[in-house]
Amino acid sequence: MNAPTTALPVRKLNLDLSQGFGRHWHGGDAFRTAYYNALSMSFPVGEQFFIDAVQSCAKLLPHTAEHAALHAQLRDFSAQEATHRHVHAQYNAVLEKQGLLNHWAARASKRIAQHAHLNPRHHLAMTAAYEHYTGVFASVLLQHPQMLQGAEPALRSVWLWHCMEETEHKAVAFDLYQAVSGSHYWRVRWFLIVSLVFASDVLRQTTTNLWHDGTLFKPSTWWSAACFFLGRPSKGNGWVWLSALPVAGYLRKRFHPWQHNNQGQAADYAQAHAGEWRVLR
Repeated sequence: MNAPTTALPVRKLNLDLSQGFGRHWHGGDAFRTAYYNALSMSFPVGEQFFIDAVQSCAKLLPHTAEHAALHAQLRDFSAQEATHRHVHAQYNAVLEKQGLLNHWAARASKRIAQHAHLNPRHHLAMTAAYEHYTGVFASVLLQHPQMLQGAEPALRSVWLWHCMEETEHKAVAFDLYQAVSGSHYWRVRWFLIVSLVFASDVLRQTTTNLWHDGTLFKPSTWWSAACFFLGRPSKGNGWVWLSALPVAGYLRKRFHPWQHNNQGQAADYAQAHAGEWRVLR
């Protein structure tokens, strides 16, 4: 199954995060705020790695009529990811002013340097794995926006805009990997490695955020975490129940991101919130 061949819009959000936001912007919930903040801390370095991986392997893809649509989407993918990187850099600058320390970015940069010698297809396999996680995250959040209930409007807009665009380009890295003859074995192997690394990174950074926030050992923090992962989805909880099977689907030999066709989620959000950004192209 191939991804849709439509162009990917490049948007500029009509907001300025440099004005700051609350320390517990997610409805006063320390854990949820810390978790989303941790994810944001990974994005500037991560998005640049994804851009570099895609651009390196794009050089291996012939410029033929057969691949013209994919080449166009690769350019749009890089532009969307560059915009995400910029917005989350602003976001993270506010977190730094709040006294939070970003250890995830340093660890990620070190790993990227250690993997620099690998065949670019390996970098692309890592990218496709992370893009699968962001694609599942985006689908869950767009389908269950109540998970951001009580969040400050600016941060809610950032996360749902990001989810919309992650949905739009969720298959681009995967399709490029297939087109440049990436192997199923390495796709699955890197996915398993990425899964362990990602779980460790998000746990460590969320814990660090809560420590510096002074809320790590509060019972309410642990209760919020339990509800967030294992609670009822109807109440804006239950990430494990909502994401486990879609995440595991990546292991199938005949997997493709658009087997779960949720273009409608992204399109509906884009139509309803078009006033929140300016389309650059």
